[in-house]
Amino acid sequence: MSSIEADKRSPSLLDASCEGFVHDLAALSPISATEWGIPGYEDKLEDFSPHYWDAVADRIREMIADIDAFDDCTDDSDDDDNFDEVDHVTAETLRDRLCLELDLHHRMEYHRQLNNIASPVQALSQVFLLMPQETAEDKEIIRARLTQIDAALKGYQESLSEAAAQGKVAAHRQVDEVVNQCENLADSGSLLEHLGLEADCAEVEHARAAFGEMADWLSEHLAPHAPHGDAVGRDRYELFSHLFVGDRVDLDEAYEWGLHRLHEINAEQRNIINELYGDECTLRQAFRKLNAEQKYQLHGTDALVEWMQTQADRAIAELHGKHFHIPEQIRTIECRIDPAGNGGIFYTPPSDDFSRSGRMWWSVPAGQDVFHTWQELTTVFHEGVPGHHLQIGQTLVEGSKLNLWRRVACWNSGHGEGWALYAEKLMADLGYHEDPATRLGYLDAQRLRAARVAVDIGIHLGKKTPEGTAVWDASYARSFLRDNTAMDDANLSFELNRYLGWPGQAPSYAIGQRMWERLRDDCLSQGMSLREFHDEALSYGSIPMSILRSQMLR
Repeated sequence: MSSIEADKRSPSLLDASCEGFVHDLAALSPISATEWGIPGYEDKLEDFSPHYWDAVADRIREMIADIDAFDDCTDDSDDDDNFDEVDHVTAETLRDRLCLELDLHHRMEYHRQLNNIASPVQALSQVFLLMPQETAEDKEIIRARLTQIDAALKGYQESLSEAAAQGKVAAHRQVDEVVNQCENLADSGSLLEHLGLEADCAEVEHARAAFGEMADWLSEHLAPHAPHGDAVGRDRYELFSHLFVGDRVDLDEAYEWGLHRLHEINAEQRNIINELYGDECTLRQAFRKLNAEQKYQLHGTDALVEWMQTQADRAIAELHGKHFHIPEQIRTIECRIDPAGNGGIFYTPPSDDFSRSGRMWWSVPAGQDVFHTWQELTTVFHEGVPGHHLQIGQTLVEGSKLNLWRRVACWNSGHGEGWALYAEKLMADLGYHEDPATRLGYLDAQRLRAARVAVDIGIHLGKKTPEGTAVWDASYARSFLRDNTAMDDANLSFELNRYLGWPGQAPSYAIGQRMWERLRDDCLSQGMSLREFHDEALSYGSIPMSILRSQMLR
């Protein structure tokens, strides 16, 4: 459907059903409501209990039944107005995503969900980062939500217990990680003391105590049942891979491709190091030399935020109107420090009405005070423009074409993170890494993403190591990552534990990038310009890559 046709398009019955679906999910999951920018639930939290997961699954079943009904009506009528091209994409995407969600529910994957980055403990703390703190009313809402953390964590304990009764418990490593996170949230100086309230007020103390009790519960009741092995096996892994990539993947071929791509990147990095320091210099030595150069150093988080903001604003100004059309609503981005301090870097999108801006967050580990721009320039492009900020913002702008579910609730990493890696490479191709040092940093980021295809698939599928002398395990993976990334030990540990506890997600970045590049090349070969490709591809929102491909190459 052309953009002119889309502008004239009236919402369909399926769009209305999706609208109701999102609002019902928002009522069930107030954290999601806050993430999506849907008002009315800011003072509430879901409880993550078995009853909660059952209620979400029941609403998903109802939505699938609605799709079936629309399909039946369409089959009985030749009237295209009943179910237009946009509806067909919506229905196909809904079926793919929602059926996966139900499969995960039936397997109790949500009940047992516990890891260092994407499970209820993180959701319960990070939601406060999205909440305004300026007015007295804002602060009262934060107080009200803080008082519900205890009930939410107790409901989560019920789900974990129910899963554990069936032998479904996260690995011991992940339990330990979340225990540490809960203890940090319970300690003085935690994220909970940076919400605009008095650090010692009753609500903050109540929430801190709840996280402290959660740490104790995990240690005493769940840890004794947690397996020490990290691998989830092929059956579970294939499901997670489909969920995150947005397509079915030949995992064995992807593993071999990841190792091959890693070899290619290593060779390119070697050429740059020879140019900078000569062929006697090792990769590690080159990284240390670059880290020591004053021109690539930032001291303190204030300097880091200022640099992030400058680079993000520059990219928006220089790319708009040339390689992309950047809608006015997303020509600004906010750069901030995440007080959680877990070592991650992430993006949070604007609200659907753009009253909340898109934000790039840097979660600086305790004690880190020096940052290296040669290594991190590519990260700004990944999280900002032309990466997540443009991609997600463009989806939100498509209100005349995409219903609320497709704008705010539909996401898969193969599309989303694959695009962000595509954006990193695009910026290199456009000349933004003429400095060999920042190009080395860009390649190191690409190298990490290729390496973790091998790490993630290798560990969870129990593959032989590249040398063929052993089977992948956490110890080997740590050494492999240390040899194939410039990350410091703190960030490396966080990343490795993330891969071990969130199977299938990390490889979706590089696998998704590969899909994006193949799609781009095929579209250009059919006569599409690069800007036309970008503008059209982003207009669909985050749909599975196989569905996007079928739409772009008709």
